[in-house]
Amino acid sequence: MASLPTGIRLITSFTRDQWYRAFIFILTFLLYASFHLSRKPISIVKGELHKHCASHGKVKLNIVNENAFRAPAGKISDNETHCGWAPFDKKNYQQLLGALDYSFLCAYAIGMYLSGIIGERLPIRYYLTFGMFASGAFTALFGLGYFYNIHNFGFYVITQIANGLVQTTGWPSVVTCIGNWFGKGRRGLIMGIWNSHTSVGNILGSLIAGYWVSTCWGLSFVVPGIIIASMGTVCFLFLIEHPRDIKCSSTPLISSKSYENGTNRFRVQKQILYTKDNSKNLDPEIQSLLSDGENGTIQPKFVTVLHGDGGNGMAAISFLGALRIPGVIEFSLCLLFAKLVSYTFLFWLPLYITNVDHFDAKKAGDLSTLFDVGGIIGGILAGVISDRLGKRASTCGLMLLLAAPTLYMFSMVSKMGLEATIVMLLISGALVNGPYALITTAVSADLGTHKSLKGNSKALSTVTAIIDGTGSVGAALGPLLAGLISPSGWNNVFYMLMVADATALLFLLRLIQKELCCTGSMPGEQRQFKEH
Repeated sequence: MASLPTGIRLITSFTRDQWYRAFIFILTFLLYASFHLSRKPISIVKGELHKHCASHGKVKLNIVNENAFRAPAGKISDNETHCGWAPFDKKNYQQLLGALDYSFLCAYAIGMYLSGIIGERLPIRYYLTFGMFASGAFTALFGLGYFYNIHNFGFYVITQIANGLVQTTGWPSVVTCIGNWFGKGRRGLIMGIWNSHTSVGNILGSLIAGYWVSTCWGLSFVVPGIIIASMGTVCFLFLIEHPRDIKCSSTPLISSKSYENGTNRFRVQKQILYTKDNSKNLDPEIQSLLSDGENGTIQPKFVTVLHGDGGNGMAAISFLGALRIPGVIEFSLCLLFAKLVSYTFLFWLPLYITNVDHFDAKKAGDLSTLFDVGGIIGGILAGVISDRLGKRASTCGLMLLLAAPTLYMFSMVSKMGLEATIVMLLISGALVNGPYALITTAVSADLGTHKSLKGNSKALSTVTAIIDGTGSVGAALGPLLAGLISPSGWNNVFYMLMVADATALLFLLRLIQKELCCTGSMPGEQRQFKEH
């Protein structure tokens, strides 16, 4: 008999459960990357919506580009000037652009608190599909303002508000789904890699929007809108919400240890022999794994039982109940200021590069992707370190401590040339996005499956929404403050960001102290710690 090809042997070496788990990992990665892909165009197009104009109506172009402004044929009106696209061609353009960011992010923050509660009570696949279709429609609608020659500021604000509301369907849904499929062992590493979808989406959004920004900026929104709507179709056809839906195990059936949350709880998964005699009180999910599928009888099998994570048949947790979980308030407030910094870069970095380095909108957008490349590195690094040390809060605190002086260096060094800007973009991206990535993924999943929930796994979406919703308040304030402060100088914007990072660190001090006061400093010693 001929030996199997190497590729087939590789395929068959993985179990059915492992293939499904990898599929959900990749699918949710792509789904949420499309959300960020659709958010990025506004930051790229800002440099095109306004051109720098001198007083008395004289044009002063910092960027020489024959295609810097091109309106649709036959649609030129008196409102259009060579300073940009009305109404953003006025002196108060920074405040107007900041108001656009604030409209989207404020709606996103408010909607996030509701989204988690709604998401707990609806099928994730339907809820996420609806959100992606609606987000695609509103993203494209913003771009249609170019083709229909719309210069009404209210139109763009309303579009941003509507888009912000429907985009809240994304994060609680994908985190709940990935939390259902992956256990707590190496959660920081797995979610650190998975969370790079944020940066990948930003990079793709920058490149797509930058391709058309100088010739037809409307397509910078229409194309991402089509992409996220298309991914909504993929979501509807392929997303599997929970392993039990296809009779898979929620975690690998091996003995392992796992980190509980920022309060340093650990537990050991145990292999237990179940037979007819001791299986009467098992929950339905475990019984389905043990039964032979035909007559429902229990067969003697070894399975891994994750006590406290079942949650079958339990009611969704209340908003106040989620707030009472230890660590939720501290991490939520920390994320408020950490996300303020991250989203200020997300929405204003290309314009900053345009003003400081005098690049056109496309080159500035391409260069800004390096910040997201650094973010990928930082997110993975934060996950690996926190898994290794078993200290989520301390890992975030260390990166926040280093981020503040790094931002000051960035504001100074970025004026020295392209090479220095590239280096500082990578370092700043890693330190700014590292804590943000860790809190919104591994920490949220840890807290959403806290032992105090007594097995109610339905809390994950609500906890995730509370943490990210609070963070989104900061995300709304950051770009707005940048728009108000930047006319007085970009250095003042960086001072604001440094204060925000320092404040984020302050909210973690209690949890950091609790982690450092545990018995022992190595993970093996920490497992002996038991919270009373």
